[in-house]
Amino acid sequence: MTVRQDPQGSATTVRATVVAGLRTAGRRVHDAAAAVRWYVRQVMGDDAYPTYVAHQRAAHPGCDVVSEREFWRARHAEQDANPGSRCC
Repeated sequence: MTVRQDPQGSATTVRATVVAGLRTAGRRVHDAAAAVRWYVRQVMGDDAYPTYVAHQRAAHPGCDVVSEREFWRARHAEQDANPGSRCC
C-alpha cells in the first residue's frame, strides 16, 4: 500500500480513513452475525422460554410462571399431540 501525503503534508488522514473503513466493515460483520444468530435461535426455539416469561410478566402480572422444565414438557407434549407442519 502506497501512502501519499495530503496537501497539508500529513499521511495520518489516509490511515484514519482506512481505520474508519475497517471499523465500519467490522460493525457490519458483527451486525450480520448477530442477525444470523437471532434467526437460528428463533427457528430452533432457543428463546421460547424467555419469550414466554416476558409475555407472562407483561400480560399476566398476577399469574405464576411455570418452571423452565415444566414449560418444555408442556411444549413437547403439545407438539406431540398436534404435530402440524414441521420437519421432525
